[in-house]
Amino acid sequence: MSAYLQLFRLKIALMVAASAAMGYLLAAGEGSAASFLALAGVFFLSSGASVLNQIQERSLDARMERTRLRPLPAGRIPLNRAWAAAVMLIAVGLTILALASIHAAAFGLGALAWYNGVYTLLKRSTPFAAVPGALVGALPPVIGWILGGGGVFDRQIGAIALFFFIWQVPHFWLFLVNNGSDYERAGLPALTSTFSRAQLKRITFIWMLATAVCCLLLPLFGSADSTPVRLALICAAGRLVWTGAAMFRHDAFHLTAPLSFKEINRYAIVVMALIALDTLF
Repeated sequence: MSAYLQLFRLKIALMVAASAAMGYLLAAGEGSAASFLALAGVFFLSSGASVLNQIQERSLDARMERTRLRPLPAGRIPLNRAWAAAVMLIAVGLTILALASIHAAAFGLGALAWYNGVYTLLKRSTPFAAVPGALVGALPPVIGWILGGGGVFDRQIGAIALFFFIWQVPHFWLFLVNNGSDYERAGLPALTSTFSRAQLKRITFIWMLATAVCCLLLPLFGSADSTPVRLALICAAGRLVWTGAAMFRHDAFHLTAPLSFKEINRYAIVVMALIALDTLF
């Protein structure tokens, strides 16, 4: 079971489902058992996409120290069972979404196609794949918004989607700082071989600043109406910028990057929680 949970990337799937739940709450203003059952479709779809991604990259994973013990390269799960799990999870996820909203299912299918059909292949040809790949992270809140009855082109969910799009880039690049050699060993282009550590630090810091700014702009587009939540968002953004500035000033980027990576992940969770609380209360 632990091998299958690793194959499903449970933490990532829960994070994706949480962002969809936030989008739902923004549109509907309240939650229900039926609505969150529909959001389970996002969870299953995300898990299926992760399994499919590991099938696609099993030979690359076998060459990287960080991923060589994953279930497929380590042989803990046979390839045919991984395929069965991927097909089942994707089918269940899309079916649940289609029963709730055909538009939500279409966005879910689009996210799957972009992640497994575009981003996964781009990683083999360009070190900047994270930028177009960040579109995948922007879609789950939109799916939740549609499930909650919101319009696709509403500016409120557009601002939320932009925040998650921008957030994805420094999230990935901070992770890459200490794993670039693994990517190079597997024959993948990596930013660590394209830029010096000083350049990568400056670029990542700019993306962190952009993430904080996008968050602070959310109230202008209808999110975070209450004063306490707005103040909390300002404090959270200030903490992120402070962490980024400390990283920028420190010479040992390989030591500060993991701390900044954890901080930017916490930041996304805090933002989602604050917006959900603002909507509910």
